[in-house]
Amino acid sequence: MAYRGGGGHAKPPSTPLSSVNPGSFSTCTTHSHNICMVSDFFYPNMGGVESHIYQLSQCLIQRGHKVIIVTHAYGDRKGIRYLTNGLKVYYLPLKVMYNQSTATTLFHSLPLLSKENTVLRAALNPEIVSVIPNAVDPTDFTPDPFRRHDSITIVVISRLVYRKGTDLLCGIIPELCQKYQNLNFIIGGEGPKRIILEEVRERYQLHDRVRLLGALEHKDVRDVLVQGHIFLNTSLTEAFCMAIVEAASCGLQVVSTKVGGIPEVLPESLIVLCEPSVKSLCEGLEKAIFQLKSGTLPTPENIHSVVKTFYTWRNVAQRTEKVYELVLKEDVLPMDKRLNRLISHCGSVTGHIFALLAVLNYMFLIFLRWITPDSIIDVAIDATGPRGAWTHHCPPSEKRDENKKVSKTR
Repeated sequence: MAYRGGGGHAKPPSTPLSSVNPGSFSTCTTHSHNICMVSDFFYPNMGGVESHIYQLSQCLIQRGHKVIIVTHAYGDRKGIRYLTNGLKVYYLPLKVMYNQSTATTLFHSLPLLSKENTVLRAALNPEIVSVIPNAVDPTDFTPDPFRRHDSITIVVISRLVYRKGTDLLCGIIPELCQKYQNLNFIIGGEGPKRIILEEVRERYQLHDRVRLLGALEHKDVRDVLVQGHIFLNTSLTEAFCMAIVEAASCGLQVVSTKVGGIPEVLPESLIVLCEPSVKSLCEGLEKAIFQLKSGTLPTPENIHSVVKTFYTWRNVAQRTEKVYELVLKEDVLPMDKRLNRLISHCGSVTGHIFALLAVLNYMFLIFLRWITPDSIIDVAIDATGPRGAWTHHCPPSEKRDENKKVSKTR
């Protein structure tokens, strides 16, 4: 996410954000910011990142900030689009290189890491690193035990790619299906690894016990989750994993790999953490199956009542505001100091290469601003506030109805 602060002065945040603690933030009034969310992943593509950016942007707009989103074009969806509450989206004509990622993302991205690894690898002061959890709307993910099947059902909803541990899933399915005759799998998601799941299902003749649903729209995820007893996440890398929060909100017991920030997401009573291996995940699933059969698992309603208080979009927006206020207090380094920092932090050879790239990027930016001056660029409207276009063109009652309609379709 790129950020550009608005004018005015802000009070500093009380303390840096270091862990999940939803109750530590009260509603606060900050001055308005101009915020730019930059991501390769946005609607019409469906997924956790896409939903997070949209929902967070809407909350920030409602709190009086101006927000735009920059992403790459999706097919014929190019140029500028406006979404609910005047959210302006730029679909840039950038070439996609791999898995909806552009060359810029592939070049600059590092593997998803937890806060501790980020601090160690980048040699950062831990006090300036903030951890903001993801969020889920608990009203969209409610339990329905009557939809569950008589047999034990394990639900997997994930992109079927290597990073999501699809290869591990292919080892788990035949082992557990052979051991438990009343065990079924429901798998939602699409990706290049789907073919190996189909091969496993064919090899072990599990057509009636392993359902492959293909790609799911986000509005259909809840209807799939409530059919299961256990949710399985096999990711090899993960920053937060919204899927396990949605599953827990629907009352499922979660079994997941212990990678990235996942151990910080749910309390120990709601999740079984495993090493990213077939053996460890099978042991974790068998533990959850035993608890289910013995009746020691919390009821779906109790699980939902706990999870719904953890991660709300209002809380995430407030935490994000505090980080913006912290960033706003930092001095903007001039170009020469930025180059010196690159050279000193990245080594004599690599540092000079990065410094050269930074200079080229800066010159390219100047060139773009020369051929397309800021004065001729369409400025995003002020959606909220006394002069907000959305407030004037849509009465509050209609605005609430529109928000409810969009939340259902998203």
